[in-house]
Amino acid sequence: MTTRQLRTVARLTFRNPASLVYLGLVAAAAVFLTADALFVAHADASFAGAWLFLLSAPTIFVFLIGGDLFGEAVSESVWFLYVALPVSVLIQSFALGWFSRLLRGVSRPARPQGA
Repeated sequence: MTTRQLRTVARLTFRNPASLVYLGLVAAAAVFLTADALFVAHADASFAGAWLFLLSAPTIFVFLIGGDLFGEAVSESVWFLYVALPVSVLIQSFALGWFSRLLRGVSRPARPQGA
């Protein structure tokens, strides 16, 4: 990928208003999960982590199904989940930015012929 393409991907993922709202919701859910895990005593399991999975659906499920293809040792490991969750969030953030740009009708600026 060229530098220009990387900048476009980064802009669609991190600088688009729709992507920023989505990433803010994910960050708020992660802070809530961390605070719940560290400071709240539960008699049984908490469902605070379910918010992260709901916000990262459906791409997290694609990763989990794909992890099953490599075996239970991979799909049930903690490191796989720690990699799959942020990657799925970034993929969805890019998709939101791309769809937002598509709906607004923003395209590349026209270049003069022969330039």
